[in-house]
Amino acid sequence: MLKYILLVGGFFLLIKGADLFVDGSSAAAKMLRVSPLIIGMTIVAMGTSLPETSVSVSAAIVGKNELAISNVVGSNIFNLMVVCGMCALLCPLKIDGESLKRDFPFSIVIAGLLMLVGWLGWTVGRIDGIIMLLLFAGFLIIMISSAKKQQTENGGEDEYKAMPVWKLLLFIIIGMAAIAIGGKMVVSGASDIARRFGMSDNLIGMTIVALGTSLPELVTSVVAAKKNEVDMALGNVIGSNIFNILFVLGVAAAIHPVAFTMANLVDTAVLIAMSGLVLLFCIRKKQLVRWQGALMLIIYAGYTAYIINRN
Repeated sequence: MLKYILLVGGFFLLIKGADLFVDGSSAAAKMLRVSPLIIGMTIVAMGTSLPETSVSVSAAIVGKNELAISNVVGSNIFNLMVVCGMCALLCPLKIDGESLKRDFPFSIVIAGLLMLVGWLGWTVGRIDGIIMLLLFAGFLIIMISSAKKQQTENGGEDEYKAMPVWKLLLFIIIGMAAIAIGGKMVVSGASDIARRFGMSDNLIGMTIVALGTSLPELVTSVVAAKKNEVDMALGNVIGSNIFNILFVLGVAAAIHPVAFTMANLVDTAVLIAMSGLVLLFCIRKKQLVRWQGALMLIIYAGYTAYIINRN
């Protein structure tokens, strides 16, 4: 019973912590007068991905390496198919042309890089992790450059009502603390439950933990879509997926080499295939519509049934 309490309590801290962090970080970002897409791709994406960071890094530290990989890949599949699918059901998700040409393809390329690295050595080592972190730094530089360009173009036209500095700092600090503690609780609870029911860490990481750590992305993106902030909704998903692979796995691997299994190879290949499908959906009209969102949810449900049967 204690392990279930740890799991539920960990998820609660992850979600509430991420919520506070995003509120504080978004308020800080809005002071800079950048577009919702840039905010979604950077501050919001990194904030909602902190649960994955906490869980995967904690898993790497305690040697639950299979959970670290499956959590990231599972979260990315969930973000892409469920978060985008749910948002598309609410309203058409329009996609920025620059993001379609640069950011979305980049997320597919780095997923391919992860699969290649894993297949070649069946591990993601410290050097691989450092390379991922360098790529992430390059990605951030490009995003910051885009933000500065928008600041110059917007000038003083956009005005944001920001929360007091003390309040946003308090939100960020409390949020990060809750996320760190919640991540450790989830790893401990999920791992013990997996062993009790004879399930592999990969199955738990691909389902329960992936779903739990992706709830901030789901809630944030759905709320953004309902408020017609579709740029922030999609930017959150694409940015989170890039952040998960390059930063989350990069940090985890730099701390401790992360084992890469055949199941991880299959799941990463599925992520690439699903990403390619969604990209094809977007290319023609630069948007995702309701029937495509429904199809994405059906595909995710089918794949979930497959991995449960596989394990």
